[in-house]
Amino acid sequence: MKKILFVTIIAISWNTFAQTNPAITSWLVNSTGITGRHYVANNSTPINDAVLANVQTVKYNATYSYISATGIPAYITGPFKDGNTSLATAQNKIFRIPLAPVQGTGIVSTTGGNIGVFKNGVALFDYRDGVAYSATATNGICGGPPNNPSCPGGMGTTQAWNRDAIPAEKAGFDCAKAHPAMGNYHHHQNPSAFNLDLTVISNICDAYPSDGLYVINPSEHSPLLGFAYDGFPIYGAYGYTNTNGTGTITRMKSSYQLKTQTTRSGGPNVGQTIGTQTFFNGYFKEDYEYVSHTGDATYLDTHNGRICNTPEYPASLYPNGIYCYFATVDANHNSTYPYVVGPTFYGNITVSTVNSVPSGTTTLATNSFDNTDYKVSIAPNPASEFIAIQTQMTEQDMNVELINELGQIVKTSKILQGSTLCIIDTDTVYNGIYFVKISSRQKSKSYKVIIKK
Repeated sequence: MKKILFVTIIAISWNTFAQTNPAITSWLVNSTGITGRHYVANNSTPINDAVLANVQTVKYNATYSYISATGIPAYITGPFKDGNTSLATAQNKIFRIPLAPVQGTGIVSTTGGNIGVFKNGVALFDYRDGVAYSATATNGICGGPPNNPSCPGGMGTTQAWNRDAIPAEKAGFDCAKAHPAMGNYHHHQNPSAFNLDLTVISNICDAYPSDGLYVINPSEHSPLLGFAYDGFPIYGAYGYTNTNGTGTITRMKSSYQLKTQTTRSGGPNVGQTIGTQTFFNGYFKEDYEYVSHTGDATYLDTHNGRICNTPEYPASLYPNGIYCYFATVDANHNSTYPYVVGPTFYGNITVSTVNSVPSGTTTLATNSFDNTDYKVSIAPNPASEFIAIQTQMTEQDMNVELINELGQIVKTSKILQGSTLCIIDTDTVYNGIYFVKISSRQKSKSYKVIIKK
């Protein structure tokens, strides 16, 4: 009898764990058949692709979750206006994610290529782009584009001065702040659209608008965005002030800062121009240094994370917290080094891609996302230039209306099937109190917003 009772308790515990473990439940599963879309230069009408977007299936056992994904997002990709002729193409990977990641036993540096996966199956890269300083090259750089000489050791990984992709390749990022490498579409940085930053540093969204993965909302804890290759979760830019999941919502800050320097040992001087390339401070990863901020939990550690509780990892289930990375931004919501993960992992690399899912796994039932309670995030509120409305991924189109106090519909938009987000431009809307009405065929709900310019 005791043995039967023990087995029953284990079964109940496992079932509860499986239902709440974010490595199983946090993925954007495509239940509608929505496909990817992309822009090409000089054409603001997106082209539909014959490739399923987001995650296709989630399966799990007692140790791992298995995430099948194409690597194509539901938001529109492209164009990449730095001469990159590649398009986002299907990667068709199965990611094996540990359900219980552990701290690493040594220092493990991030590498070029995939170092994480976002919840829509899109890849995360670190700061680098495979370009490094070369004193003998025409423009002072090697690796990267075909017109650059190759670097000794390959892709600049052994060089003393490695280029930071975020400032160097800004012209080649699409509205969602991403681009492809030989078809492998990926983010290096915080995956929210350029035009939603407080200070907009790229105008790519003007002609080629896209959603990005989430909207930064300074009044809410950022959502879980994905997992690094050591199995630990990745969050957006804002979190609880205190690591135990209490306190006000505040921006998580990088502890890296630019060095005060005019020269670089073995490299070009700050501001020096070689050929057509000027090497400003921040051009290279090695231009940054780590500065400890003891006593302030909102500053992150050397890996760009901290041990804490979050909405998905509450103290009631994770009394000791869990290690979390954050996609760091500055006060203007522009990305800041080391951007997401790095330059080293907190844990050992335990995520891998596999050719097939082992037998004995359970398939996660597709979430209906009927939005019975309309879990909607609206930011900013008060708003001035735009309102971003975000929900869970929907199985049908949802109408969005901006209504004034007289009941008149001022603006309309849609959250498209299989997407999560729409943007209402408020540049031409008068100051005042408005209501955002979200409706589907069955239900509707309204939210009060203030427009104040």
